Amino acid sequence: MISNVLKIGGRKLTGIIGLVLGFGCMILAFMMEKGKLMALLSPTSAVIVFGGTIATLLVSFPIKDVAKLGILFKVAFTNKERDTVKLIIYFKDLAFKTRKNGLLSIEGEISSDSNLDPFIKKGLQMIVDGVEPASVRGILELQTMMMEDRHKAGVEMFGAAGGYSPTMGIIGTVMGLVHVLGDLTDPNSLGPKIATAFIATLYGVAFANLMWLPISSRLKAISKEEITEKELITEAILFIQEGVNPNTIAEKLKSFLDTKQLALYDAEDKKAEV
Repeated sequence: MISNVLKIGGRKLTGIIGLVLGFGCMILAFMMEKGKLMALLSPTSAVIVFGGTIATLLVSFPIKDVAKLGILFKVAFTNKERDTVKLIIYFKDLAFKTRKNGLLSIEGEISSDSNLDPFIKKGLQMIVDGVEPASVRGILELQTMMMEDRHKAGVEMFGAAGGYSPTMGIIGTVMGLVHVLGDLTDPNSLGPKIATAFIATLYGVAFANLMWLPISSRLKAISKEEITEKELITEAILFIQEGVNPNTIAEKLKSFLDTKQLALYDAEDKKAEV
C-alpha cells in the first residue's frame, strides 16, 4: 500500500513523508523513554539556532540568494516529475512531421502550444529561423550551463546551513551552561537547567541532518535530472535540424533512459504503432 501511495504522490509526497518520518521517529523515541514532549520546546534555543544559521547565510551568500530560501524549499518538495519517455516520443513524432512537411511546418505548433517547454520552444524557433547548428548548440548549452550555476548556488546554501546549524547549537548550549553555572545557589534546579541548555545542540544537529543537508542533496538530484533533460532536448533539436531519420533519433535518445524506462518506452511505442 505504501509503495502505491509513493507512486501516486511522486517526488513531492516522498519528500514530505521522509521529513515527517525523520522528525517523528526522533520524537517517538524520546517519548518511549518517558520523555515529555514539552521538554523539547525551547524558544530561546530556536532563536539562537535558526536565527544564527540565517545570519551566517547572510554573511556567506548574497542577499538575493538567501531571499530565495522559500522558493528553494518549494522546489524541493513540489518539483514536477520529468517524463523522459514521453519527451523522446514527442521528438520522434516531431521528426516525422518535419521530415514529411519541412521544418517550417512546426512554426504554427511553436506559437500555438502554450504548454510547450520554453527551452524546447526556443530551440525549435531557432532552427525554424535557420540559425546555424553550431550556434543553436552553443546557445542551448550556454543556457543549460547558466541554469546549472544557479542551481549550484541553492545547493551550496543549504549545504552551508547544514554545516552552520550544529555549530550554532553548540554556541546555544555553551551560552545556556554559562547562565546555569553562573548561579549555583539551587543545586536541585541544575539538572533541568542543564537539560534545557542542551536543547540548542539537539536543534542544531537534528535540523542539519534531517532538513538542511537532505534538502541540499535533494536539490542536487533535481538539478541533475533537469540538466540531463536539457541535454536530451538539445541533441533532439539538432538531430531534427540535421534531418536525421526519426527512428534513428529515437534510438540515439534512448541512451538517456534506464532499463525500466526503456521497457516503458517500448510499450508506449508499440501503442503508438497500433
